Amino acid sequence: MLNFTWNVFSQTGSVDTYLLFKELEKENLERPDVLKEEIARLDFPIL
Repeated sequence: MLNFTWNVFSQTGSVDTYLLFKELEKENLERPDVLKEEIARLDFPIL
């Protein structure tokens, strides 16, 4: 989700998108287990 949000911001320059990116980044720092689960889900999607 971070990569998507950053890509949208870099293409649009939207301040709101940047603030969303920073909020998501902060949440990931507070809960690193969530990021690991998200990465694992992307690596091995459940069909």
